[in-house]
Amino acid sequence: MTDVPQQTLDDATAVLHSALAGDGDAVVGTFDEVVDRAGLAGAYGVAWCLAATMVGDVPAPGGAALDFPGIDEAGYDTRWVARFVSAYANADADTGEALFGAAAADGLLPDCLLTLAGSTVATLRSRVA
Repeated sequence: MTDVPQQTLDDATAVLHSALAGDGDAVVGTFDEVVDRAGLAGAYGVAWCLAATMVGDVPAPGGAALDFPGIDEAGYDTRWVARFVSAYANADADTGEALFGAAAADGLLPDCLLTLAGSTVATLRSRVA
């Protein structure tokens, strides 16, 4: 990710710190603060940063295939995270924005963002194990 505003990076860091501490209320609270300050676009930026943290460098054009065993049986939030991270991995911001908007419209965005934060932490932990 390049040209990300410092505030977005700071917000993503705060989300990760809360998620690492297992404080789901603080994760949701941070996202609420971002929405209050910068709207859904600000929360989207933080979510995109979390996806970047999970994936790392975006692969070269041509697409990336991510393996999510059992995804069809997973809950909405888990399927959303898989698709959102896939959108990031494929540098498909349009799909990422559509997924974000759909989750907001469905009233499930907080659950999706909490699952995204937890998945990001799990990914980071697996890298150091």
